[in-house]
Amino acid sequence: MDLSLTLLVTVVAVALLFDFVNGFHDAANAIATVVVSRTLSPFQAVLMAAFANFLGYFIFGVTVAKTIGNDVVQLGQMTMPILLSALVGAVTWNLITWVLGLPTSSSHALIGGLVGAALASVGVAGVHWDGVLKIFGFIFLAPVLGFFGASLITILIFWIFRKAHPRKTRGFFKGLQLVAAAFFSVTHGSNDSQKSMAIIAMAMVAAGIHSTLTLDPWVIFSCYFAISLGTLFGGWRIVKTMGTSITKIRAMEGFASNAAAGSVIMATTLMGIPVSTTHVISGAIMGVGAVENAAKVKWITARRIVWAWIITIPAAAVIAGTMFLALRFLSV
Repeated sequence: MDLSLTLLVTVVAVALLFDFVNGFHDAANAIATVVVSRTLSPFQAVLMAAFANFLGYFIFGVTVAKTIGNDVVQLGQMTMPILLSALVGAVTWNLITWVLGLPTSSSHALIGGLVGAALASVGVAGVHWDGVLKIFGFIFLAPVLGFFGASLITILIFWIFRKAHPRKTRGFFKGLQLVAAAFFSVTHGSNDSQKSMAIIAMAMVAAGIHSTLTLDPWVIFSCYFAISLGTLFGGWRIVKTMGTSITKIRAMEGFASNAAAGSVIMATTLMGIPVSTTHVISGAIMGVGAVENAAKVKWITARRIVWAWIITIPAAAVIAGTMFLALRFLSV
């Protein structure tokens, strides 16, 4: 096996590992609310989320993958060492934040990895800065949309059920929460799995297998499978942060936050915008808590999470750039 083929196989393997870690890291996004509210057991919740992640394969297209492949870095200047370094930067940052229990963005870690590796290799000319800035803008816009969407849903629920006894509505909201959590998981699997699809497609171009960004069926299937498998194993450290460290979550709050977050992610996926599902669900949970009682939202925890969002792209970029410099003796 020559060096070029070895690097291609390595990039594909690490891309699928990234998808697995993404699912592992982000499992809490979908299951935290149903676990903390005791609507499902942890095992039941991860089974539901993993299955729903894979359903995106049959529902959504690949517009997000095309955005990552064409609008972040110069596709024609990508090499295997650049792509491998980008993946290493993203996976490393995901594992660091998993250990710290921080619900950061796997998507933005990958964007940061691509930018950092491209800068170390090609320089500023290797990056599509308009595309990166658009994605960076959604670091703030996506959670804001989740925040206000969940706030609106919560206000409507309070008004509609203002005369109902909470005990009589508990079972009703548990059912709605399950539907909303499954919906969120479908959108999460679709938006997030497409990032690794883009990396593998870019590797195919770098290897000379394709001349343009092409998403083969096996690439799409394997990325959905990898993220679903990662979700099945679950990122339990982050469940506590998402489910208890921001605000108190019960069935109603879980329904409102998952419904709002899923709607935002579905819309951005259809538009081809790679957003952070973590940011959106975090913003939605904060929105629910702010409507119920802003004083009970743990804003110190929320502020810690937001800072982690902001430093994700530069942190992953530094790791990826350093990795590329270590691999620069490789050329294909």
